Amino acid sequence: MNQLLKNLAGMGGMTDQVIATDFLISAKAGVRNIAVALTETATPELRAVLREQLRSAVETHKNISNYMMAKGYYHPGELDEQLRVDFEAAQTALNLAKD
Repeated sequence: MNQLLKNLAGMGGMTDQVIATDFLISAKAGVRNIAVALTETATPELRAVLREQLRSAVETHKNISNYMMAKGYYHPGELDEQLRVDFEAAQTALNLAKD
């Protein structure tokens, strides 16, 4: 097994954090994209469908955020703590790249 795979296998909870963070970023992009599409829609029927999709996307974002906060991966109201978590994740990524 190459060193990168060994390092990834030893990351434990860090991979969960990376996956959750990527999912949260994707959910935010989905909310934004649906909202833009909603403002460009011409028919009431399509507007209704997009409103429901937007509601669902916001709910998904909430669920991911709550999960990440419960795990200690995300601190939206505590900038210092979020910076600490982000710095640790960046250090881990840099260390993986060195090995």
